[in-house]
Amino acid sequence: MKTGNSFVCPIPIRQYPQVLLAHGGGGTLTHQLIEKMFLPAFGNPLLGARHDGAVFDPPEGRMAFTTDSYVVRPLFFPGGDIGTLAVNGTVNDLAMCGARPLYLSAGFIIEEGLPMDTLWRVVRSMKRAADDAGVQIVTGDTKVVDRGKGDGIFINTAGVGAVPPGRAISPSAVREGDRILLSGDIGRHGIAIMAVREGLEFETTITSDCAPLAGIVESLCEAGIDIHCMRDLTRGGLASTLVEIAEATALQCEIEEVSVPIREEVRAACEILGFDPLYVANEGRFAAFVPAEQAERAVDLMRRHPLGAGAAVIGTVKAGSPGLATLRSLIGATRVIDMLSGEQLPRIC
Repeated sequence: MKTGNSFVCPIPIRQYPQVLLAHGGGGTLTHQLIEKMFLPAFGNPLLGARHDGAVFDPPEGRMAFTTDSYVVRPLFFPGGDIGTLAVNGTVNDLAMCGARPLYLSAGFIIEEGLPMDTLWRVVRSMKRAADDAGVQIVTGDTKVVDRGKGDGIFINTAGVGAVPPGRAISPSAVREGDRILLSGDIGRHGIAIMAVREGLEFETTITSDCAPLAGIVESLCEAGIDIHCMRDLTRGGLASTLVEIAEATALQCEIEEVSVPIREEVRAACEILGFDPLYVANEGRFAAFVPAEQAERAVDLMRRHPLGAGAAVIGTVKAGSPGLATLRSLIGATRVIDMLSGEQLPRIC
């Protein structure tokens, strides 16, 4: 149901102020959640079939398939929430494969007692995010768990996309001499979560970079940029991506510290919290490995896109130290970038 520019919860809040367990009257409520909330919000012909799964014709080319689960705490944060994160995270994984995202599934694990208006707020966010990313949520599931067992709500999303013929993006394609591109400043998502979680206040509110990357990736591909590999910089941040690519290719990934864009407020927050911004998670940033002769053109194309305004060439793939990721500091010294031991920032996605 929609009035003006805002959605109105289709299930009466006064009747069901909280999501209940099935043995507490949740059978009727579960049916209403599906029929009156999820179906209208995500409405499309595939979902409207009310079948056990979505049945569709595969597009031309190869298919990409991915899945992820989202347990972020808190549920709502500056720049997004668990709903936008669930959609954008899966869309971005498909985009990193060179795929054009098409369809998503959504599985909701809801804790008994979750306010209905909180659930509706998350559903609306997912709908907006799906529309912005050009994908459809075509199948899903809802489960309710005992109070104290679900921390509000967890969401699992899976996605499928089409990889156009001739497009092959993979770590195995990375070559010596490739330039390493970064689509924008790093560290905002992880710091936005931690600022809210720890009650930190800064002069400027740090907002998450959560966004769908399929559009900017497609603009590079359509312009003929020969992208060898891409990775979105989620858990473990830029550092973990560089280590993974270096190890997978048996080549050296070297970046220049001065070239890595980091906002001053993020840098300051990292110093306060004791974090290295290279390891802080992002939800709207990616690294791309492209031939040296195409690097500047690729960066120019990225900067023309709203999500790539801060794009930069940050490093080079070398043969010198196989399997290592390294950083040249501001004073010219070189240090090895290690894989983070453990998880620096838990529950950030």
